[in-house]
Amino acid sequence: MDTRKEKLPYGIPGHNLSEIERDIPVNEPPAWPVNKDLNLIGKRVKRIDALDKVTGKAKYTSDLKLPGMLYAKMLRSTVPHAVISSIDISKAKQLKGVHAIHLIQNEEKDGEENENGKYPMVKYVGQPIGGIAAESLAIAKDALALITVKYEEKPFVIDLGSAMLKDAPIVFKQPIKQQEDGGDVGETHDGSKGEGNVRGPSTSSFFGGPRGDLEVGFQDADVIVENTYRTQVHTHMPLETHGVVVDWRPDMMTVYASTQNTAAVRNEMASIFGLPKSKVRVICEFMGGGFGAKHSAGSFGPMAANLAKKTGRPVWLMLDRQEEHIAEGNRPNSVQFLKIGAKKDGTLTAIQQRSHGTAGVGLGAGVGRIAQILYACPNFATEQYDVLTNAGPGAAWRAPGNVQGAFGLEQAIDELAEKLDVDPLAYRDIIDKSEVRKVERERGAKLFDWSRRKAPGSGEGVIKKGLGVGQSTWPRFVTLDSSVEVKVHRGGGVEIRSSVQDIGTGTKTVLAQVVAEELGLEVEQVTVNIGDTFFPVGPGSGGSVVTGSITPPARNAAFEAKKELLKLVAKKWETDSSNLSMKNGEVFNDKDASQKMSFKEATGLMRTSQISKVESRSDDYGGFQQPWGLAYGDLGSVQFAEVSVNTDTGFVKVDRIVAAHSCGRPLNIGQLESQINGGVIQGVSYALYENRVMDNSTGHMMNANVDQYKTPFSMEIPQIDTLIVEEYNARSSTDAYGIGEPANIATAAAIANAVYNAIGVRIYEIPITPASILTALNKV
Repeated sequence: MDTRKEKLPYGIPGHNLSEIERDIPVNEPPAWPVNKDLNLIGKRVKRIDALDKVTGKAKYTSDLKLPGMLYAKMLRSTVPHAVISSIDISKAKQLKGVHAIHLIQNEEKDGEENENGKYPMVKYVGQPIGGIAAESLAIAKDALALITVKYEEKPFVIDLGSAMLKDAPIVFKQPIKQQEDGGDVGETHDGSKGEGNVRGPSTSSFFGGPRGDLEVGFQDADVIVENTYRTQVHTHMPLETHGVVVDWRPDMMTVYASTQNTAAVRNEMASIFGLPKSKVRVICEFMGGGFGAKHSAGSFGPMAANLAKKTGRPVWLMLDRQEEHIAEGNRPNSVQFLKIGAKKDGTLTAIQQRSHGTAGVGLGAGVGRIAQILYACPNFATEQYDVLTNAGPGAAWRAPGNVQGAFGLEQAIDELAEKLDVDPLAYRDIIDKSEVRKVERERGAKLFDWSRRKAPGSGEGVIKKGLGVGQSTWPRFVTLDSSVEVKVHRGGGVEIRSSVQDIGTGTKTVLAQVVAEELGLEVEQVTVNIGDTFFPVGPGSGGSVVTGSITPPARNAAFEAKKELLKLVAKKWETDSSNLSMKNGEVFNDKDASQKMSFKEATGLMRTSQISKVESRSDDYGGFQQPWGLAYGDLGSVQFAEVSVNTDTGFVKVDRIVAAHSCGRPLNIGQLESQINGGVIQGVSYALYENRVMDNSTGHMMNANVDQYKTPFSMEIPQIDTLIVEEYNARSSTDAYGIGEPANIATAAAIANAVYNAIGVRIYEIPITPASILTALNKV
């Protein structure tokens, strides 16, 4: 590829900002200056769909009403482990208003006896068995009650510890497939290894495998900390549940989906039903939240399609809250042992990590890579085991694995600091080599006033105050299969098209900002049409990949369209297009102040009705750590927590969180703050409230609702102060990355460290409840 030399901003304003020269593709735009010198980038631009959302004009998948549409409901197992001997649907079929019933069956091959039985074996309560399409949701529910399923029940196991015993009921007798993203990212979980229900271990990631020699590392240590940390199963609770509306006509299957990945759903549905991808269209215009579990069509997508095929009518199938809890993914729990050694000067000598966790019938119950990479340490090894149980499958959950891992690691680092008699924040200055986190610690500590921190448990009175800190790291992932089309229409309109979806984080707005900045327009002059697989393929919304993947091609496409338009203007003015520029909605001749025209007027020079440019994500300037899109650097944060602990009642109140974050070049400050706020609130909820409670005698989830499954109410949400550190890395034409994952990683660890500082007794398990506080204080 032809390249040219380009100088780009590099470093952190107010700290070490400079320039760096890189080779960049010759057709890409010149480097943007830092944000203070730009018009729209890095500013608080209002979401372009804000009015539609607050007025109810925005229509979500669950709002859709198509002509002739039927409503569907899933039939699910009521026992945790069984062979289905029969299913009687005769009464349900006769109910007025029922149009179709579809049962999931094992595929039978011609000439072979089906050894697996007619129906799939039941492995957990809530496993999908079939579905009903009816005139209304009420009729579909009534019909479900008329179906009789006979089970031959088998022994089952729910609890992680019990499942690890040698005589435990076996969930899968056969090896199960490797999973690279079953609830963890970056670790390959191999279900074919191990014995009984304990599978694995996973010992490596894309950052490599074990390094150094643990035995030597611990021999070199002057102090050693070793403890076991426990985290709970955390279920998904997006405002809009999983679901689809499928309209399958002879020439096209159209799927309206609440999804984080329109292209993945399109590919999955095409594969299942043997259709060309060109015959499946997936649309997601508005989406009510997704935190990792909405990347696939699930079981509900194919079910709705089968019912649509049988009836010849569109089928609406949205899950209810109970189904969401029991069957559509969760953050696996963890029991993680950590042993860390250090010299007297604080230098880490060895980190040993061993974890067990359960993602139910799935794999992916790891604790991520944070212990491997957050702090420099020459000797490191991890063993991460999956424990299979008869419970709903895990799924990716905002920063998969790393939230659990941070809860253990960041407490262990505090414990190590205490043994070394060093302030825990100062200790991180010693062992953390990240320059941006150094700045985050400095600026965050000043805003938080870390100097208020007192010795653990030294406060007076019943209500004790505590301060804590936690750090995070998350890779900079880039999806190379990310494309965007920018159209300039005659008459002045500008349009952006991509299949990338906006899951509520503001992707539409940042795309409009980037294109408007490049064309010298206002955001309101750009129309964003995304979330449709008829448009160029965009990335899935997960792993904080979207901003870093889709905004560079968006800017590059706008730049190409601008060049073509400027050539037309240059021809009219009989000058060279390199003399022209665009700003404030006008085209200027930089060498002749008398020559200018409006952008709209310029588009009138077009011979065709539109200029259309499609660009795809190029490699990072300077390349990647891994060629598939692992960028250099990381997305880090430092979060500070202030808590009040009532030592009579055990009640913990998080009073304040200061969240210092970086994500490369910030594009929209308001939207970044919004994502950080969301991550912190979910972190508070994870630390203190949410917990899946299972009945070990029946296999049922006991709190599969929004009443007994605890989440924080408005009065329990702390004051959140965000601090965004601009950091220029000179890696792409926008140099921007996402912030969704790191916003959630450090919060629970920071709260746990603050609770220890308040009461002087460390809590090794979340959620931290009044009962666990009183037990720790020997008051019960």
